[in-house]
Amino acid sequence: MTLHATVAGRLSAAGLDPGDTERVIRAALEEDLHYGPDVTSAATAAPGARAAAAVVARAPGTLAGLPVALAVLDAAGIPPGAVLGSERLRADGDRIDAGAAVLRIRAPLRDLLGAERTLLNFLTHLSGIATATRAWADALAGTGCAVRDTRKTTPGLRQLEKYAVRCGGGRNHRMGLGDAALIKDNHVAAAGGIAVAIAAVRAAAPGLPLEVECDNLTQVRQALEAGARLILLDNMGLADLRAAVALARRYPSVQLESSGGLRLAQARAVAQTGVDFVAVGALTHSSPALDLGLDLEAL
Repeated sequence: MTLHATVAGRLSAAGLDPGDTERVIRAALEEDLHYGPDVTSAATAAPGARAAAAVVARAPGTLAGLPVALAVLDAAGIPPGAVLGSERLRADGDRIDAGAAVLRIRAPLRDLLGAERTLLNFLTHLSGIATATRAWADALAGTGCAVRDTRKTTPGLRQLEKYAVRCGGGRNHRMGLGDAALIKDNHVAAAGGIAVAIAAVRAAAPGLPLEVECDNLTQVRQALEAGARLILLDNMGLADLRAAVALARRYPSVQLESSGGLRLAQARAVAQTGVDFVAVGALTHSSPALDLGLDLEAL
């Protein structure tokens, strides 16, 4: 069984892989039914009963995950007509206030109740990431510096979490180990030095984007001299960040990214050193969920 073509089309239009999204959604639904059927909904909802419901924000934030929510309904067995008749009141990336309805659904009541928690789990989690990312994007506005995510994602949810970062105004770093190379300290140790590591990666994958992590200014100089054009400045203070920016100005097209324990309160000060990006793993591994709920309404 696959997702309805229109639901899959909405996922594709959002830059999400329908097959991967469906796999994650079906695993989540099956997890809920692992110990048996939905006894509570079957006991309390009359056979054949239909319902209207609204997904409502309980707190302000930035929305992400509406195409995923509709895919949950489809995968849960709610007829495609009900899914396609769902009324999307807002769009992913919108800033929403507490009390705002973001989605209205008309569907069989038992199926809706069974899908409620899975739908909200995805929507609240992704909206929480988008909300946190938006705070960083707002703090960096006008500096020329952008916030990027990392690979510190929930296993199985990477493409969805990175989508939520984009909804919040952030940018994605690499999606996996194969679409870009990132030479970190252990790679440097394994290769025997920064220049050797850069040369080895370029020989193995000459066309692949390459970034080098540096812990100090000496390593920055070595990376620049070896031809690195994207350098990750790990756990450097403001003075060292400014010094690294000054070094990089001698080399055309070099971009710098600050990383390591960054906090929102210092985002603008870090950006004003002249770095191009700040890398924030907390966007995907520590953002609190945005509180949204599903409320039944009269048909």
